[in-house]
Amino acid sequence: MFKALLRLLSMVMLAIAVIMAVLDATRSIAASALVLTPLGDSWAAVAPSTLETVERSISENLPGFFSDPLATGFLSLPGFAVFAGLALLLAIAGRRRERTASRFVVQR
Repeated sequence: MFKALLRLLSMVMLAIAVIMAVLDATRSIAASALVLTPLGDSWAAVAPSTLETVERSISENLPGFFSDPLATGFLSLPGFAVFAGLALLLAIAGRRRERTASRFVVQR
């Protein structure tokens, strides 16, 4: 049951990654140059209050020398790459095990 939930979340993350990639591709075609929207910009456009909450909690809970580069580096990554990476990790975590052959089955 839990693995099914991980696979479902993986599919949702992959859908978000594809949507963000299509948006970046559309902007790139319109600008005649490669445009990669950072995760921070996309997040600020969709839900600015949650972005501020996460940034505040990172700065409060992690030391300054670690939180600033971590938050800045993570939020500057292209959004589609972050969601594609999350989709991959969730898919790996939720993958089905291969069934091993029973000891009574003859393999050829």
